[in-house]
Amino acid sequence: MFKRNHVLLKLSILFACLFAVTPAAYGMHIMEGYLPPSYCVGWGAISLPFLVWGFKSIQKKLKENKKNITLLAISGAFIFVISSLKIPSVTGSCSHMTGTGLGAVLFGPAPMAILGLIVLIFQALLLAHGGLTTLGANTFSMAIAGPFLSFGLYRLCRKLKVNKNLSIFLAACLGDLFTYCVTSLQLALAYPAAEGGAVVSAVKFLGVFAPTQLPLAVVEGILTLVVMITLETYAKSEMKLAGFEQGV
Repeated sequence: MFKRNHVLLKLSILFACLFAVTPAAYGMHIMEGYLPPSYCVGWGAISLPFLVWGFKSIQKKLKENKKNITLLAISGAFIFVISSLKIPSVTGSCSHMTGTGLGAVLFGPAPMAILGLIVLIFQALLLAHGGLTTLGANTFSMAIAGPFLSFGLYRLCRKLKVNKNLSIFLAACLGDLFTYCVTSLQLALAYPAAEGGAVVSAVKFLGVFAPTQLPLAVVEGILTLVVMITLETYAKSEMKLAGFEQGV
């Protein structure tokens, strides 16, 4: 047991060293003050029920088995590290991986709302990545919408007997892309085009995000799969307790 935990710790440190050291410049999700106040309040109100559900879901997971906290912590750390890698993309935002697919596959979408919110608060306060006024909008796109698609897609793929590893890759990859579809819609609703309105504006935002986000989504799918394989190798009992299916 000690040897296995020691290996997991080493892998976590190595992963953090390789991917977590990034420039602070341009560190934004949707940046502070970029959305009108009414939109900030609106997205916060929409996100609130999911946060309540997520909090209750985490309580339930820990009540079922306190050892679930290990995988929950790993899922949260993965979100923090991987979403800190950012590439400037469009005024007021950036392209980056989300990391929420891992936890969504392991625990479902609800806990990701809380883990994502915690990460977004830390990034806004410590890394100038995002903002407090835009917390509701960023939480909805990254910690709610993306995880829901990842979880639903993973379950659908498994029902259709798709290979488990491919299912994990697709869930993480497309969940990442869906996050940016939602972000584009959020920006478009706040700043519709003079001709064509929000639809035209959303297409423009998606067009700017696409060149950087498409390859990043593929990378996220690969990294998520690598972490899942590592967990299945060194944390098999914890995965079983969390209810994650084994096999192909």
